[in-house]
Amino acid sequence: MITGVVKSDEACIRLKVNGTRGEQEFEAVIDTGYTGALTLPPKWVTALGLKWQSVDRGTLADGSECLIDVYEAAVVWDGRPRRILVDETDTAPLIGMGLLNGYELRIQVRPNGRVTIIPLS
Repeated sequence: MITGVVKSDEACIRLKVNGTRGEQEFEAVIDTGYTGALTLPPKWVTALGLKWQSVDRGTLADGSECLIDVYEAAVVWDGRPRRILVDETDTAPLIGMGLLNGYELRIQVRPNGRVTIIPLS
C-alpha cells in the first residue's frame, strides 16, 4: 500500500526514482488525466542520469501537441523496484494512470485528506 496526503487541492505521494547517478526522493502529484507513468523536470532527469529512450508526441490539456523526450528509470513502487518510462516536462512531477495501472486509488478530497493506493487482487 502507498499513502499520501491532499495538499493545496492536489493528491500527493512521495516517490523514489533511481537512475545511473543515484536515487532521489520527491513529492509527486497524482494526475488521472495523464496517461503516462511519470513526468520529471529536465534538471532531475539530468541529475539522475536517466537513459534516453525515444521521442513521443504528447497532447496537452489545451489540446495542443508537443514532442516529449522519454527516458527510462526505476521507481520504488509499493515497496518494489519497477522499471518505467519517464516523460521530461517543465512541470512539477506528475504520476499518471500508467503507473497507477493495477491499483485502486482512494482520495479523501479535503485539506490534509488521506491518499491511498492499494494493489488490485
